[in-house]
Amino acid sequence: MGDPSEYELAAWRDIQRFKGRPLSRVMRSAGEQVAAGAAELGKRATKYLENHPRAQSAVSRGQEIAAKGAHKVSAGARGAADALPDWSGAASQSIRKTVGRVSRAGLSSQRVVARHKKRGHDVASLADLRRLDLQQIDAVRGRAASWYYPAGAALSGAGAGLVISGGQLVIAASAGAAAAPSGGAIVGAFTADTAVVLGLASRAVGQVSLFYGYDPEEPAEKLFVMSVVNAGTASSATAKNAAMADISRLTQALFRGKTWKTLNEAVVARVSTQFAKAFGFRLTKEGLGKAVPAVGILVGGTLNWTTLEGIVDAAEVAYRRRFLLEKYPHLADEEASGSFPDVGPDVPDDADEAISVLGQLAEAGGPDLR
Repeated sequence: MGDPSEYELAAWRDIQRFKGRPLSRVMRSAGEQVAAGAAELGKRATKYLENHPRAQSAVSRGQEIAAKGAHKVSAGARGAADALPDWSGAASQSIRKTVGRVSRAGLSSQRVVARHKKRGHDVASLADLRRLDLQQIDAVRGRAASWYYPAGAALSGAGAGLVISGGQLVIAASAGAAAAPSGGAIVGAFTADTAVVLGLASRAVGQVSLFYGYDPEEPAEKLFVMSVVNAGTASSATAKNAAMADISRLTQALFRGKTWKTLNEAVVARVSTQFAKAFGFRLTKEGLGKAVPAVGILVGGTLNWTTLEGIVDAAEVAYRRRFLLEKYPHLADEEASGSFPDVGPDVPDDADEAISVLGQLAEAGGPDLR
């Protein structure tokens, strides 16, 4: 198909250099660290007062509140860990249904094609977009998705943090045990927040896919969307490498035009269920800081913002890379090793469990592309 334009070559070089946003990388494991640190602080403060009865009897009401608050920080962080959703059953099913509703609403390939026609681009169908110059794609795509999806997720995360940790604030101030959020409330808040985040993530990646000429409703494209969400949320090197391998292999398989005879909606639905379960566990573990009074609201909002921000970035890189490789296969010969959103050096390898969408696909009865 000829040689890439200067604009496309510059975009390709940007893809090779892209390493993700520092804040997004740091926040992946911050929630769990905040919960662990707060629990330890609470235990130490409580133990000190228990071992010094004179000091305890001498403190003012304000100090008593602080002591009770420290104890509740510890209890809240531990309580969240004890009352997390069981992602093996109804919770993951609830997420999958929510994702299905949220991710499809309002996405239209006809609308994208119409926007290109309005700019004078010679296209008749979504597939025609893939032969345009990348500069033409960017002229229509815009950058709004890079902030309104993260903003929506941040609101959900802050709300979850309020539900999970808000009762602990009341306890610290009034010592009213009845104000504590129940295990059901914690489970419900985590489940609902995860459903919203995964729904927004799937919708964000689906919207990006449309702008590059790919239909997210196709069974094979749904696998690619899940792989991108996986890459955008992975925090450890092992988890990131597994996600990157999935994207690379799927890109090659889709480019070669595999028949996908064993791939149908039933297989994709089974993969979606397994992915929702694994994603729910990952997001819940990263979001344990939502259980810490007051800080939980900030952690919830910030973590969700950076999560969606990382997913949108991963989608941009993955689809731009795929778009250019399909037009100019020779670019693969000069591709830099490990070029994709990277993890920070301070993220331990055991901080995140690897998820392989292609592994789940093979287990669900689909083609084995590993």
